[in-house]
Amino acid sequence: MKNLSVLNQYRPQQNALLAALVAAEFGRLAQDLELVSLTLGQVLYDTGQTMSHAYFPLDCIASILYVMANGDSAEIAIVGNEGMIGVPLYMGGESTQSRAIIQNAGHAYRVKSQVLKQEFHDAGSLQRLLLLFASALMTQMVQTAACNRHHSVDQQLCRWMLLSLDRLPSNQISMTQELIGNMLGISSDKVTAAAGVLQKANLIHYDRGRITVLDRPGLENRSCECYSVVKAESDRLLPLSAALHS
Repeated sequence: MKNLSVLNQYRPQQNALLAALVAAEFGRLAQDLELVSLTLGQVLYDTGQTMSHAYFPLDCIASILYVMANGDSAEIAIVGNEGMIGVPLYMGGESTQSRAIIQNAGHAYRVKSQVLKQEFHDAGSLQRLLLLFASALMTQMVQTAACNRHHSVDQQLCRWMLLSLDRLPSNQISMTQELIGNMLGISSDKVTAAAGVLQKANLIHYDRGRITVLDRPGLENRSCECYSVVKAESDRLLPLSAALHS
């Protein structure tokens, strides 16, 4: 049993999907929600593994990576307190060819897969919210693929930082250049060069694995259209998420 003060600090309503549930459905689901602390680099599920739980982030961020046969990987989406981790559970699969890894440590509520699937099949407000989130996530995946193919490294880095900031309570991101390179599917040298360009433009300050965003409007102007497309679609489909991040 979690300490009561901890439970009061981390409430399920800090997640946009849980906050949007009708009272009766939330009351049922709340009985099965478990607060967990998630550490940087923790793998929530891996390629081919059967998912045992779905996760609803509060103040952490998970990176969804596509893993190649040779072990190389690239980020296809990030998820924070606007959504949940475990979409394949209710979209017809028990496993996936992707990996979910914690990009920023924090807390989440998790629920057993069977409980989530039962609530989904009951066709209430949770089903509608999860389908809307899946649609928003698909937009992010498609836009990320296009961005990685057609836009410069510094534009990709801007998009990644802005999407991360939308899911964090501050203007700081803790991440080494090597890890950023793994997320974006590029070498750490290219990340170093792109970060140097952005730092020289006084948009960010980078020091020892910590990025501080100094000029967010400037970062948005420097980014390609991919960030605004993903954000606009997410805000349209998940208005409560937009309210939480405003």
